[in-house]
This record gives sequence, C-alpha cells and structure tokens, in this order.
Amino acid sequence: MHSDIYQKIKDHPDFHRLVAKRKSFALNLSAIVLVMYFGFILLVAFAPGVLAQPVAQGSVTTWGIPIGVLIIITSFLLTGIYVKRANTEFDEENQRIISECLKG
Repeated sequence: MHSDIYQKIKDHPDFHRLVAKRKSFALNLSAIVLVMYFGFILLVAFAPGVLAQPVAQGSVTTWGIPIGVLIIITSFLLTGIYVKRANTEFDEENQRIISECLKG
C-alpha cells in the first residue's frame, strides 16, 4: 500500500519540478558560500597584504577581521534563507503533491 503511494508521488510531474527547483536553489546558495570562503582563502594565500591593511589610520583592526565576520554572517543568513523557503514554499508544494496522490 505505502509503496503505491510513494510511487505515485515519485511519478508526479510537480514532484519532479519541486525536486529540480529545490536542488537548483540549494546548489546556487552553496556556490555562493563556496566562492566566498575560497575567495577569502585565496586572498589570504596570494594577496595577504590586502587583508593586512588597517581599517582606519592608527587602527589595530585589519580588513581581514570584518571581511571574515561578514563571510560568517552571510553564511548564516543564506542558511536562514534556505530554511525559510524550505519550510514554506517547498513544504507547501510537497504537501499539495502528497494530498493529490492520496486522493487520486
């Protein structure tokens, strides 16, 4: 019985669109995070002087600190964006598909 329902859901065209949309969204957000992190590491490796510059004249804080903090905060925000969309749009669409398959 359950395998029939699972198969109906897997065969539903809207389910395929949902999976593709969710995968694309997750890959895009992952790419953004990877570019930020690897960009920062490459900057540290090949142009450390850029990050070693003080934020202001006479300041002991260099640009590396606020840029690193910004990367971490952005990663948390992007995670929040994914969770928000997954818990609203993706879950609602998933429930609609399940309901349709259970009825028909």
